[in-house]
Amino acid sequence: MDPGVFARGAALVAPELIGCTLLHGDAGGMIVEVEAYDRTDPASHSFNGPTRRNAAMFGSPGTAYVYRSYGMHWCFNIVCEPGSAVLVRALEPTRGLDAMRKRRGTVLPRLLCSGPGRLCQALAITAEQDGLPLDHPPFVLLAREGPVAVAAGTRIGITKGADTPWRFALADSPFLSRPLRRREPVPALSAGSALR
Repeated sequence: MDPGVFARGAALVAPELIGCTLLHGDAGGMIVEVEAYDRTDPASHSFNGPTRRNAAMFGSPGTAYVYRSYGMHWCFNIVCEPGSAVLVRALEPTRGLDAMRKRRGTVLPRLLCSGPGRLCQALAITAEQDGLPLDHPPFVLLAREGPVAVAAGTRIGITKGADTPWRFALADSPFLSRPLRRREPVPALSAGSALR
């Protein structure tokens, strides 16, 4: 996938990622839930400008921004225009299931990648991948194969900017980290995507 398609606002890129396939090594699946963050957003790591921790957010579009959450879990983001990124919150696991089950310690498909911490554990994504391009190994990002029904709602796990409807999900997917609190369709994205 051409990294140039990510050189846009995260809120534009985020819904177009729903239905795409993300692989790290031999494991991954279809993206079913994401959240957008940008420099004007008080909930974003980039709100106060570049730091050592968020340096990858100001790097090249189409690269990985990986950070530690609460000192416990890794979280994987796709960098868009400078200072903006899309947090990948959940996948429907489709490839490398045995490896993911071993890493996660569970056989339940729904619990493999439903949440940013689970997703990174299942795919073995850590700080070592921070700043890496997504169009080269160990990453593969594939465009979705057809139309998908995308729904939007408010983001979760934040206090600032909590009412911003920049959480996007595959409608009715059982693999979401949590159901959408306020659900609104995103009809313009159901017919196609720039990410192809």
